[in-house]
Amino acid sequence: MGPMRRIFGLALVLVLLAPPAAASTPPGGQPLPGYTIDNPPLPPAQVGGEPSRVLQGVHEHAAYTIEVPPRWNGRLVMWAHGYRGPSTVLTVDPPAYGLRQKLLDQGFAWAASSYYANNYDVKAGVLGTHGLAKHFGKLVGKPRDTFIAGVSMGGHVIGRSLEQFPGFYKAALPMCGVLGDQELFDFFLDFNLTAQAISGIRAWPAPADYLTAVVPRIQAELGLTGTPNERGAQFASVVANRSGGPRPGAAPAVAYWKDFVFGLAATPSGDGLAANPGQIATNALTRYEPNAPVDVNREVQRVLPANLKARVTPKLTEVPRVVGRPTAPVLSLHGLGDLFVPFSMEQLYERDVERNGRGHLLVQRAIRAIGHCEFSPNEVGAAWDDLLTWADTGRRPAGDVVGDPAVVAAPGYGCRFTDPTAYTAPNTTRRLFPAC
Repeated sequence: MGPMRRIFGLALVLVLLAPPAAASTPPGGQPLPGYTIDNPPLPPAQVGGEPSRVLQGVHEHAAYTIEVPPRWNGRLVMWAHGYRGPSTVLTVDPPAYGLRQKLLDQGFAWAASSYYANNYDVKAGVLGTHGLAKHFGKLVGKPRDTFIAGVSMGGHVIGRSLEQFPGFYKAALPMCGVLGDQELFDFFLDFNLTAQAISGIRAWPAPADYLTAVVPRIQAELGLTGTPNERGAQFASVVANRSGGPRPGAAPAVAYWKDFVFGLAATPSGDGLAANPGQIATNALTRYEPNAPVDVNREVQRVLPANLKARVTPKLTEVPRVVGRPTAPVLSLHGLGDLFVPFSMEQLYERDVERNGRGHLLVQRAIRAIGHCEFSPNEVGAAWDDLLTWADTGRRPAGDVVGDPAVVAAPGYGCRFTDPTAYTAPNTTRRLFPAC
């Protein structure tokens, strides 16, 4: 045997005798740099006297939780969580409002992703939720149907998911959702710029001391710390019109939300689109009503989008457009007095869906509440059951008219689907409305 053959043979023996290499972390098996994960073990639920099966892990840089009932019906519900803020800790929410147990009792499995990033990152939500749904097929089994439900920014995730992955989801339940997409940030801009115009105190872009030095002066000038004066009443009416029009709960909503929405004009947490979604906001063409005693349409500062490309691109971005082309039944719930994600989001989505000839796929329900995502288990449970029947039988359930101002302004609007038992529940805003 020659020297080279002996060397080759020795190398081959060493390779064969060497211990197997340690398994490497799969791609996406760790959070992205700068993020950590907090996903403590979820105790299994009891389903018919037996425990569920809970799976937790990391997939595509996002934490996840999956729960499967003892007798799985082969169907899956994806849960899309809301806005997390600038936190660098990724967390997972189970379905809320008693929906977790309800789904398991009906035989559904559910899965929820933390998304791979926080802040206002709809792209992370769309891709993380879809990716986890595909991963579920490898861990548990391919579902015969996949539904999607969620809240707040999760509604934006749902609206775009139906368009990004047409036909993938069987039906959708967005609640308090940002279905009006980028125009949410127009509303935040409107709130602050019209308050400044009507009060005569200009401060835009918002300075560092906006909340401590400027906002108190604006509120005092408009009488917002007590009974609004004439200009304060004009401001409240402008806010009502920009958030869904005259409707039950519109007046107490301004008093309830005024400090918070002023706070949304504070300095963003970073330069990126997810950390600073306000860079796509504009009021360049907005007409405000009422326009007296202050001529607000003349006095208001006009702002163009700082990031026009992000505003107009059809691509999936952190703050993407939802054009109103659902490919599955959508049943939505929305609080009438919510000003964090205002009722106008439903009206904007309905307008787009109708324009695209898909109104038959949309049912919307108004709930007489002012808090953000303030729904009772009865309201959510009834909506889910009706959506499920719709998806399985084709029978479209009842809903509220959201696009007719006269209907929305009626004193009893929102009573039809509002849980009457929630009116007396503690720690709610329901009593800010007259009883139905």
